[in-house]
Amino acid sequence: MKKYALLFLITLVIQCVAVAQQPVPFENEIKAFEQQDQTTPPPKNPILFTGSSSIRLWESLKTDFPDKVVLNRGFGGSTLPDVIRFADRAIIPYKPKQVVIYVGENDVASGKVTAQEVFDRFVTLFTAIRKPLPQTDIVFISMKPSPSRRKYLSITQEANALIKNYIAKQRRAQYLDIYSAMLDANGQIKGMYFRPDSLHMLPAGYALWTEKLKPLLK
Repeated sequence: MKKYALLFLITLVIQCVAVAQQPVPFENEIKAFEQQDQTTPPPKNPILFTGSSSIRLWESLKTDFPDKVVLNRGFGGSTLPDVIRFADRAIIPYKPKQVVIYVGENDVASGKVTAQEVFDRFVTLFTAIRKPLPQTDIVFISMKPSPSRRKYLSITQEANALIKNYIAKQRRAQYLDIYSAMLDANGQIKGMYFRPDSLHMLPAGYALWTEKLKPLLK
């Protein structure tokens, strides 16, 4: 019995060490931001964009807002818990005058969360930003209606509505309804905004986002 107990203990220790050695998701991406900051100091008090791939892939961000000082700190594939986890490294240190957020769609697409859970996660992120940066304006870009994720659109719409209602009660916070803007007059998704994967956006999609977002930027 002692032999088996010892083998079990050794196995358990090995498993714990293996788990401990697994990298935290997106740690490499965050370290890359930090290394970039050491090489090229980031601008002071920027408008910081954070969130998932729709932010990370916004390659025309600086040229779309030529009169603004913008900083892209999006990391593709991220969920709300990921952005929350790295807020103290990828948002707060920059002391942004405004934070533009696009995240939540990957949470919904996991198929494991309710609209209420997505909303609760958003509130946690909002608080994580607002508490250390009380004077910073926050803009949430609503989750978009990606064609490849049609089966989740009811949850997306419900979560968007919950977040919209919450933001309406907050100071220095705005909600940008991009979901409706990406539908035609019949309520159908405009495919012209999306890449062949029916998830990520073409330049036309970013042009629409730019048009809608410009009036909200400080």
